[in-house]
Amino acid sequence: MNKIFFGIFTLVLLGLVHHSCKKLLPPAPPGNETLDGPVEGLNPEQKLQFLAGDVAFNEDIFSPSTGLGPYFVSNSCGSCHAGDGKGHPFTTLTRFGQSTTAGNTFLKFGGPQLQNRAIPGYQPEVIPSGAPFSKFTPPANSGLGFLEALSDSQILSRVDSLDANNDGISGKPNLIKPPQYLQIKSHHILINGYLIGRFGKKAAAIDLLQQTVNAYVQDMGITSEFAPNEPAINGISSPYGDLVPDPEVSTNTVRNLVFYLKTLKTPEPRNTSNSEVLQGKELFKQIGCDKCHTETWTTGTNEIEALSNKTFHPYTDLLLHDMGSKLDDGYTEGIALTNEWKTPALWGLGLSKNSQGGEYFLLHDGRAKSIEEAILKHGGEALQITNNFKALSQQEKNAVLKFLESL
Repeated sequence: MNKIFFGIFTLVLLGLVHHSCKKLLPPAPPGNETLDGPVEGLNPEQKLQFLAGDVAFNEDIFSPSTGLGPYFVSNSCGSCHAGDGKGHPFTTLTRFGQSTTAGNTFLKFGGPQLQNRAIPGYQPEVIPSGAPFSKFTPPANSGLGFLEALSDSQILSRVDSLDANNDGISGKPNLIKPPQYLQIKSHHILINGYLIGRFGKKAAAIDLLQQTVNAYVQDMGITSEFAPNEPAINGISSPYGDLVPDPEVSTNTVRNLVFYLKTLKTPEPRNTSNSEVLQGKELFKQIGCDKCHTETWTTGTNEIEALSNKTFHPYTDLLLHDMGSKLDDGYTEGIALTNEWKTPALWGLGLSKNSQGGEYFLLHDGRAKSIEEAILKHGGEALQITNNFKALSQQEKNAVLKFLESL
């Protein structure tokens, strides 16, 4: 009898606990309100690799005992890209040392990236006297694999360096010397020993492996098979190492993290049937924003089947454009001039605030506190388009902003 009573009591208790937990836990947000999560179509093995990469990205928090530093910017990937979204001014990093296309003359002093933090016993890096510099706010990660899957010929098809169509827009690709470890693939086009860059504020990284390897060693001071040496700092070309054997992260972990970035889903637009959003989308095209913020691309065949032959909508042409004197920081990368920036993808723009503390920090260094301010700071090739936006009625401006927030 006691056993029967105990069994019933246990079942009732479990039921109450289950019901209570359901009431306490908030429901999962809709898929179009988040930036993280895998693309559809991964097979079981790929799903496991995605999860392993997710752990490396969000849960590998480095300390001096696991290789952090001795100089660094942050101690994990996720700390700069919360929820795979844009970073905050607190996590904005500084690049320095290059003011012309001739190359970075401050590499022996620690360029191109400032390590503004250090583990105990070391002094953080400072910007060398006379070095040009610029601040870069971490971008969102969503959909990067789709951008990597585009061919160089697709990107080159958008180039109009001499503005032959006389529309005032003359985008060009950044050309980057590939590192030795980078595998040149069939969709790449080698141009006098250089490849087209497509990641980063000035498109200085060719693929997501290069982007990841640079982030490990430049952001966290974590060495890998691909970048086995601690970066130079404070004028010391072979700086003091830490006590952790190199490489400090395994090749398998690096590849898992790269796979994670490749297979993050694309942002999903919201309110797509709203009449004001639809009006704003039409105005976005009418005033010429889509000349650089190219809406639609389609991938070709890819080694990851889930990325093959997919049409997606990032709103970028991946090209460099003259953005005028207001955005000229006096710093260059590759062949990108001081006033040239890669067209940032606009997908996910409306969700930026979720990872930026509830307010916008837009443009390359987060200087714009609203979407409208970001538009108004466009100059150079975009000056006429900015003027077109200014000429809209207030209701029309609101519609454009509502459309951009829906992305």
